Amino acid sequence: MIKIERPEIVKVVSWAAGNGDRSENGDYIYGKKKLRQIDSRIKYLIINIEDAEIVRRDSVVPERKIFFGAFVVINDDTKSKSLTIRIVGAQEINHAPENISWISPLAKSLMGRSVGDIVNVETTKDERSYSVLEVYY
Repeated sequence: MIKIERPEIVKVVSWAAGNGDRSENGDYIYGKKKLRQIDSRIKYLIINIEDAEIVRRDSVVPERKIFFGAFVVINDDTKSKSLTIRIVGAQEINHAPENISWISPLAKSLMGRSVGDIVNVETTKDERSYSVLEVYY
């Protein structure tokens, strides 16, 4: 994005700006809009990179307990359906379908629990019960 797409758009905008009237110049108007979008995305990514924090699991913490980064197999007791989730940071939830944010109600309820525990989670619609079947990292 920074090394290929942005320089190409800058060239187009510079060329379009040199053609005179900018108010009806589609290349100029679209190029400026695209540059703002790219710059906005770059700023967003830089802020997130600067705020990023590497989280390493403490070797003292038992692997049977649920903490950040854990893969957890739970059984939805209301539906008798098991599912595997992974507790990750808010920026990582879109990278895999099983990822849930550590600030979600389910993740908060699971933190510190271990295999065999039953967790009750209050949702906007109802309360659900989950049984912890497996924990791994």
